[in-house]
Formats: sequence, structure tokens, C-alpha cells
Amino acid sequence: MDKERKVHVIRKRHGAHGGAHHGGGWKIAYADFMTAMMAFFLVMWLLSSATPKQLKGVAEHFKMPLKVALQGGDKSSTSVSVIPGGGADPATKEGEAAYADVREDSRDVQDLRDRLEQLLRDDPVFQQFRSQLLVDITTEGLRLQIVDSEKRPMFDLASATVAPHMRTILRELAPMLDNWPNKITVAGHTDSIVYAMGEKAYSNWELSADRANASRRELAAGGLSEAKVLRVMGLADSMHLDKAEPNNPVNRRISIIVLNARTQQRIERENSGAPLPDAPPGFPVLPGPGPTPMPLPAAVHHVDAGAPVLRR
Repeated sequence: MDKERKVHVIRKRHGAHGGAHHGGGWKIAYADFMTAMMAFFLVMWLLSSATPKQLKGVAEHFKMPLKVALQGGDKSSTSVSVIPGGGADPATKEGEAAYADVREDSRDVQDLRDRLEQLLRDDPVFQQFRSQLLVDITTEGLRLQIVDSEKRPMFDLASATVAPHMRTILRELAPMLDNWPNKITVAGHTDSIVYAMGEKAYSNWELSADRANASRRELAAGGLSEAKVLRVMGLADSMHLDKAEPNNPVNRRISIIVLNARTQQRIERENSGAPLPDAPPGFPVLPGPGPTPMPLPAAVHHVDAGAPVLRR
């Protein structure tokens, strides 16, 4: 019986490496890691190639859902639709439409600047006065400043009588300004040298206002419609172009701003007494491009403010 008993032999075989078997889990983890690294470097590349304006737009886009989520009340009331349980947020659509209007307005102002710069370069009339014409973009629109100089003043001494070359500049500008749909403002500026009779009599405030109005009349004579002028102001020496040199001739200037649509609407509403519209919910109020730095003509140390002065 013992001889007929079968013997069962059990053999244990190990892997080819002779170590413990870890399976394929590490491959999945490694693949996840590589995917995450690829996504990380893709995001970094996009951030480095995007402009500051684009980055701000992306940031504002992701702020809107968070703002809505933090507000109290019934969230279903913010969505209006004839289909139950769905529908677009009208506040979001209104904000997107307003944002698109601002961007289009900025493009229009930039287009006008390009056209004006080309006119100043190509027109023989403006070429001889180019050093006295400064163009930049502000939060209100496109600004053209006609600055004074020691050798070529814009107005007669101590008066609002327009010099011949200033008359030529304004009348040549009038057709382009009239063809643009937006309205303009005209502002007069002086340097800090005061009249000998003091501020209680005829002062830089009256002089700057008179010169601004005289410039408006020359624009009208050149073909600018009266309806295009929204505001005429005299700012005296309250806003120097060259703050380091208050008596620099460049501070005596006429500033013409072609208003962007948003600024024009704001000024018209302010003067009509109508309430200003609130910004749509979630809409980032863009201030627009800031004033572009522009080189100033070299400071000239002299006493020639266009008025009798009080020597100090």
C-alpha cells in the first residue's frame, strides 16, 4: 500500500527578477503625473504669452460665477426661461454686451488716433507744426494738444486773439473732427505766471476760457458743426503738462478731446439731470487705456506767459 501511494510535489516559482511583484499600478500613477505636468506647463505657457489685458479679462470672467454663488436669495430667480430648470442668466448677457461695447469703443478711438497720426505725418500743413501737436489716449478718449512755444505762440500777448498759424491748424483739423461721430471738448490751459493785477481781476481763468472759446470759433469756421462741441472749459494753470516747470511754454496749450461713447453719455446725463446707469452685474468697469506718456518739448526758461506779470 505504501508503495502505491502517490507523492505530490509543489514547486514555488518566483518572477524573473527574483523580487516581490508590484503589479502595474505604478504605471497609472506615472501617467497621471505626466498628464498633470503637461497641463501645468501648458498653463504656464499660456500665461507667459497672454497680454495683461487678456489676463485681466480671464480673471474677471472667473470672478463672476463666484460673486453669484456668494449672493443670498433664490438662485433660480436669476435665470429667466420658458423651459423649466434652465435658461441663460440675463445679468451675465448684459455684462458681456456692455464689455463688448467698451472694447469696440476702444478700437474706434485707436482707429481715430491712427488716422490722425497719419494726417499729421502726410499733410504738409501739419508737418511744419508737428513739434507743437501732441496726441495720446486718455480714459475720456483721444486727446490732441496744441502747445505753445517761445518762438511760435498760439495767441497774441495777454489776449485770446488767435495767431495765424494756430488758425490754420484748427481749421485744418475741423473736417476730420466733424466726420467723426463722437463729440468733443475744448479746454484752455495757461502756465503759472499770474497777471500783475492779481487773481481778483482778469486772470488766467478768464484767459484760458476765452482762448478755448476762440479755438472753438476757429474750428467752427473750418467746418466743425456746433453740435459736435459738448463742452468748452478754461482750466488756467490747474493742470500742467510739465509739472516740473510750471512756467514752461508747453503748459500754455489748447486741449481737444474726442470723447469715447461712455464718457460722452456720462457728461450728457450729468448735465441733463438724468441718473447715471449702474454697471451691469458682474461687469468689470474698464477705465480704458491710461494716458500714453509723450515726450515734452525741451523746457525753455523765460518769462513770456502771454500776459503782464508780477515779477517775483
